Amino acid sequence: MRLPALALALSALIAPPAFAETFKTPKALLQALYSFDAASSDDSPSPYSAFFSDHLNKILQADLDKTAEGDVGAIDFDPVIAGQDGEASDLRIGQPILLNGRAEVEVQFRNGENVTLYYRLVKEHGGWKVEDIANQQGEEPWSLSALLGDEE
Repeated sequence: MRLPALALALSALIAPPAFAETFKTPKALLQALYSFDAASSDDSPSPYSAFFSDHLNKILQADLDKTAEGDVGAIDFDPVIAGQDGEASDLRIGQPILLNGRAEVEVQFRNGENVTLYYRLVKEHGGWKVEDIANQQGEEPWSLSALLGDEE
């Protein structure tokens, strides 16, 4: 009877910190997101699943489920850095606009060039989660929800 409780306690201790953390502010969520090592992923629909809302994870999983093995799904780049590779430097997180458990935040950084992303966040499970990411600049503006065929 004690063995399942011990296993549960041990799994909580070895879980990655991002998965166990609740982000009390939009800025705390985004700072953690940009500090996260996406290379250390598991079988989640995205390496960033711990930061994403239930809805965003659901549509990412649906995209994976309909993608043939060996193929790339609708998202063939890292949406957090708006590119295939690189990293965000000179990160600037804007002041969130809060309304009814939702937030919109502009994030700027450099990844070879200046990048501005717009985050839509939702308060869920006692903390903030990413509901959508959009890049409205350049020749091909995008949002995760639009690329995944789920614009709310």
